[in-house]
Amino acid sequence: MKDLIYNILNLGKAKGASYVDVRVVEEAVESYEVKNGLVEVAEWKECYGFGIRVLHDGAWGFACSSSVDKTEMEEALTRALAIAESSGMLRGNRVELFPIPRVQDYYRTPMERDPFTISPEKKLSLLMKAEGLIRGKPYISVSQARMDINKIRKVFASSEDSYIEQEIVECGAGLVATAARANEVQTRSYPNSFRGNFATGGYEFIEGLDLSENAEKTADEAAQLLFAQPCPSKVTTLILDSSQLALQIHESIGHPVELDRILGMEIAYAGTSFFAPEKLGSFKCGSDSVNVIADSTVAGGLGTFGYDDEGVKAQRVPILQNGILVNFLTSRETAREVGLEPNGTMRAASWNRIPLIRMTNINLQPGSWTFEDLVADTDDGVYMATNRSWSIDDRRLNFQFGTEIAWEIKKGKMGKMFKNPTYTGITPHFWHSCDAIADEKEWRLWGIPNCGKGQPGQVAHVGHGAAPARFRKVRVGVMG
Repeated sequence: MKDLIYNILNLGKAKGASYVDVRVVEEAVESYEVKNGLVEVAEWKECYGFGIRVLHDGAWGFACSSSVDKTEMEEALTRALAIAESSGMLRGNRVELFPIPRVQDYYRTPMERDPFTISPEKKLSLLMKAEGLIRGKPYISVSQARMDINKIRKVFASSEDSYIEQEIVECGAGLVATAARANEVQTRSYPNSFRGNFATGGYEFIEGLDLSENAEKTADEAAQLLFAQPCPSKVTTLILDSSQLALQIHESIGHPVELDRILGMEIAYAGTSFFAPEKLGSFKCGSDSVNVIADSTVAGGLGTFGYDDEGVKAQRVPILQNGILVNFLTSRETAREVGLEPNGTMRAASWNRIPLIRMTNINLQPGSWTFEDLVADTDDGVYMATNRSWSIDDRRLNFQFGTEIAWEIKKGKMGKMFKNPTYTGITPHFWHSCDAIADEKEWRLWGIPNCGKGQPGQVAHVGHGAAPARFRKVRVGVMG
């Protein structure tokens, strides 16, 4: 493999490229799903290929193939150089890269038990047991349990003499209970919606989710929602559980600080951002309680790795400090353009995609409150949990989120359950209204395996850490 890669790097330089990198990626995906007592999914998928990126006369070119051999790689290099030449006719400023150190390294996800060594029978048995505890409960019409496991082996090498090998293992699982009565359907998920929770790590993470121990509660809450009152429409105090807060961070902080959005590189598909380079260091996006860090080093994060797909080392960098914008997510190109440093956030979904700026683990730092004190200190409000839907405009300002379940808070105590809860807001106003965040005991890492961006589309795996937090004067419920 090294001989094939170095041949391309040397040939690219000989043909006039100022920079060349090669990524060879092998990915295996294992998925299982049990539904209503039957195995719906039991599949194994593999893909293998390479991508070549060149910088020629100040413009990018990229080409890829699933045939990893000398002839195909040389042909792909020729295509990448031709694309760069064509791109150069339309480019604005010449692309310049922020200089980074030469790296020769190997990274592997820390784990106790490789999930690919666990038999399919054992994995299905775990799912069947948990799903069986949901099935047959009153009002339950659909019971589901799901497990997904990924292993990515990749080699990155560049004409700047970096050579990095990585093996990243991700896994996760979840439950869904769907209850029905007359013309109404309600759903409860565990530990999170949209397939569950995910992390980098071994099979011990899946076992630690305790699916069976939480199955009956999940089913019971789905059935109870059928009889719950609708969430009232009013302006009130809102407390969000950490899983819903993770998605709030994702949509209203994580995406807006991607510097390619800010500079207009993603405007055609993914929209722009309400942030701008001139706001760095001065724009206050939230209250003093709001401290957000991009951390691709935190143990178990779905956005945790050794190096990004430009060879930049994983790192922990502040994004918001006491509510003030202090950094963006950057590439070597965009960092150079605005006078920052690259912070290791360029990743491609696979060998056949060019790297883009992607979130790593964008984490809201914990506060000092216990969850019990957070509720006890709230005279009137609503507690919402587990995302159900989301909508946000193309500048990441106006949003509306729906959750699966909510509870009334009255005089410091949790009260009756609400169904179909929603809340809405404007991003800076919402984060300014955050006046309390729960402590480290309540802080959780959540993996989001379905973050979309780019043309052609790419699905990234990212993470968010959060503890429950309180927001004042928020519009909840559907307005009449």
